[in-house]
Amino acid sequence: MNNEELKEKINGWVSGVEFPENKQYLEAIVPAESLHKLAKLLKDTSDTSFDYLFCLSGVDYGKQFGVVYHLESTTLKHSLVLKVKTDNRINPVFDTVCDIWRTAEWHEREVFDFFGIKFNNHPDLRRIFLDDNWVGFPLRKDYKDDFIIER
Repeated sequence: MNNEELKEKINGWVSGVEFPENKQYLEAIVPAESLHKLAKLLKDTSDTSFDYLFCLSGVDYGKQFGVVYHLESTTLKHSLVLKVKTDNRINPVFDTVCDIWRTAEWHEREVFDFFGIKFNNHPDLRRIFLDDNWVGFPLRKDYKDDFIIER
């Protein structure tokens, strides 16, 4: 399936998806409330068959937090980058996709640990790298570290 066909398919499933132009991979910015539905359809539908989540990353855009999902179909040989964003910097929350791609369970824990982004329905959302008593989220742009001297 080519990128135009993927866009049509996605637009038929959920509304409000944006497709930025001039990107290396097809990107779809998805409304947060549609993320889980779209992810499930992308994996389970035979003509999309995105069976491989090879990267999940948190992002602090400054005014927004986001999560980026790099997907590939190992059988159909196409790829897609899904993005979700939220303006809520106090309590950023998205739905988990670990019930769709098991590898997301660990990646979502990492994003929670370093950015404080929570994932609804995650089976074991707790810190994975930092101590339980660590205060703050070190990959946030507004994180203050007592050991770093600003010049």
